[in-house]
Amino acid sequence: MQRKLVAIMVADFVGSTAAMESHEEEAVECVSACLKAVGDTVARHDGRVFNTAGDAVLAEFTSPVNALRAAMEARSSLAAIPDATPNHMRFGLHLADVLAVGDDLRGNGVNLAARLQSSAAAGEIEVSQALYEQVRRVSPCAFEEIGERRFKGVSEPMRVYRVGTTIDRHRFLSAPTREAPPAAMRPNSVIVTPFVAFAAGQDDQSFLTEGLTDDLTLELGRLKSLFVSSRSASVVLAIRDPVEVGRALGVRYVVSGSVRKLGSLVRLNVSLCETTHGHLVWSDRIERPFEELLAIIDEVTARIAATVAGRIEQAELVAARLKRPDNMSAYEYYLLGLDHHRLIGVADRHIGEAMHWFERSMDADPTFGRPVAMHVCAWSNLPDFDLSAGEQQVAHALDLDPTDPDSHRIMGAIKCMEGDFAASRHHHERAIDLAPNDAYIAGRCAAFYTYANEAERALELLDRAEMLDPFLPVWIVEERVASLYVLGRHDELFAVARALPYQTRRTLIYRIAARMARGDIDRARQLVAQIQALDPKLTAGYIRTQEFFRDRTITEALVDRVHAAGLPLA
Repeated sequence: MQRKLVAIMVADFVGSTAAMESHEEEAVECVSACLKAVGDTVARHDGRVFNTAGDAVLAEFTSPVNALRAAMEARSSLAAIPDATPNHMRFGLHLADVLAVGDDLRGNGVNLAARLQSSAAAGEIEVSQALYEQVRRVSPCAFEEIGERRFKGVSEPMRVYRVGTTIDRHRFLSAPTREAPPAAMRPNSVIVTPFVAFAAGQDDQSFLTEGLTDDLTLELGRLKSLFVSSRSASVVLAIRDPVEVGRALGVRYVVSGSVRKLGSLVRLNVSLCETTHGHLVWSDRIERPFEELLAIIDEVTARIAATVAGRIEQAELVAARLKRPDNMSAYEYYLLGLDHHRLIGVADRHIGEAMHWFERSMDADPTFGRPVAMHVCAWSNLPDFDLSAGEQQVAHALDLDPTDPDSHRIMGAIKCMEGDFAASRHHHERAIDLAPNDAYIAGRCAAFYTYANEAERALELLDRAEMLDPFLPVWIVEERVASLYVLGRHDELFAVARALPYQTRRTLIYRIAARMARGDIDRARQLVAQIQALDPKLTAGYIRTQEFFRDRTITEALVDRVHAAGLPLA
């Protein structure tokens, strides 16, 4: 017997005994079709069915994210099976070290996955805390914390999470939708790989390592003479060998580093490697007071720019540099807020946590603009969000720092929601000008052009975003689907949407509307059943809160088509 760490998924058909008692042959066909759909989905996500028990499928995955995606897709795929609904299956997922006995897997981990499945309600997916911790930062969906649950035969309680709806557009959702295609080597190109904690056991400083990675990527990305691959691409790649990074992303240089905060001091190791042979260009070890951290980032940015671009005038660095906070603790609070902001959508509690830390940052340094704007970005996820008050707050952030691209992006989005497309255009164009190498800003600004009925321009920006982030995050695909819908290019829309590893509410909404426009009513109704499996409370009226076309007839046609396909209006 051998041991291995795997993600276990147990899927069970609900109510088969009662169904067979009344309609045996039909029930057997339905159960078989559902179990086959689950098995096929497991295979598509690089999993393996290692056992069956009654009306249950037991599968293993080397990737917890793949296990989660497989469960979500399997549940929604039941909508296409005659006489079946997503409520006919329930799922339990767990990450555990198990015993391999031939082709079978055994042990307490398998039993716990089965217990999770049996405790879930019909149509639900429940996961253990062990699996949740592995997927929460790259999750395609929200989670509801159920709390601790005791299972028969298990001595200790287990914390359980229920899988919720898929997450809508989110900057820090870095899960890839494909393998990166081969990329030609670009001149003056660089990527910042994720900084790491300087020593083992420094997980509590993850907010600092991630914040520094973001900041250095942002600063380099503001230099028009450099091509800077996106941060999410470096996270997804998850390799440290410069030569492999260069081959995968087509960049000539890789920045890497480690950081450790020791009381009032910060210790930073930074290196720059070329990717042809992996040779070290330069490295530095810096230990200074923490309040000098942003000055260190400026120095490192200047050295990288000078090395990669050959010569970058200091004036360009000064013009590109974000306004810095006067109080260093404000920056630390800001990074803590950003850390929780990454998890907005995964669990609602992170909205309040993000706002709390941004408020602490604002109190610590009233002249620091970034937390002011990001506070609005977090607040917009709450039902009590006040659009007018949010606009005033972002205007204040722009007064504090008119060169912050995110503040312009957020203001552009607010103006778009208000219907002021002239002002929205100004702020979106300013954001693109200030951050020409930011994939997320390019992608989110593409949404404005789609809403402004300039979908061809939107596609150009999405091509740019895809070049900067070749792993193609979900939000880029969502924006492309919307642009293709406006252009009436339905076949392309279907091909792009189907290529996603999992379907989101937004892509399904546009797929349904496009099917209705084509007269394919039966397929549209199947997709409605699929979207209701993702979010049973979803209504067609939700579209009006998310899609802000200047031509409101496009929005209303979208609502009408989705409603006609079977989604409730309200």
